[in-house]
Amino acid sequence: MTIPKTILRNVQLLIFDLDGTLVDSETDLALSVNAVRDQMGMGPLSPGVIASFVGHGVTALIQAALGESASAETVEKSVKLFLSYYRLHMLDNTVPYPGVRESLEELKRCKLAVLSNKPVRFSRDLLTGLQLARYFSFIYGGDSFPQKKPDPVGIVKLMNDMGFSKIQTMVIGDSDTDVLTGRNAGVLACGVTYGIGSRTLESTPPDLIIGDLRELVPLLNGKVS
Repeated sequence: MTIPKTILRNVQLLIFDLDGTLVDSETDLALSVNAVRDQMGMGPLSPGVIASFVGHGVTALIQAALGESASAETVEKSVKLFLSYYRLHMLDNTVPYPGVRESLEELKRCKLAVLSNKPVRFSRDLLTGLQLARYFSFIYGGDSFPQKKPDPVGIVKLMNDMGFSKIQTMVIGDSDTDVLTGRNAGVLACGVTYGIGSRTLESTPPDLIIGDLRELVPLLNGKVS
């Protein structure tokens, strides 16, 4: 879908998803989930299968990884195991996607924020560890608000706190969850095709779609005809 340049030039607030958008965390998430399954006496799942569970928060991830037959008590115990393991290993293999660091540098004319369904402490620690946290005015996680994405509460909070309107705001993410969050907030949604959840963009198309974050820079700067 093509967005007129005049609309794109209005954008002043960029709200980024984290996993699958800014950072390639698929390996560390998969290893952490399989570490939990091993402790629960279960065999490993493929990284691709685990990736299909990512994006809706830790509890949903672990519930899906254990299967529908897992009791609430088992899921709760496994979430704690996951968080304990992931806290120690979340930066073992995780790196920014190609072009992310330079794109954030170029986009500093805008206000930048992160809204993830990953717990906020992990989101902040991960971005700090990768030396990306300094680019963002706010970093929010799945436990920052009463509801997770696709509920628009995080986007509404960011717009209100920084004084931007809907037409000045864009959410950037790799999955249908991010697109729906943008729709629910009434803001533009940009999808990235390289991320963990990008397969879901086919059924829930964003307003704008890019294959590399560096493509967003000239679009917002009005340098593309």
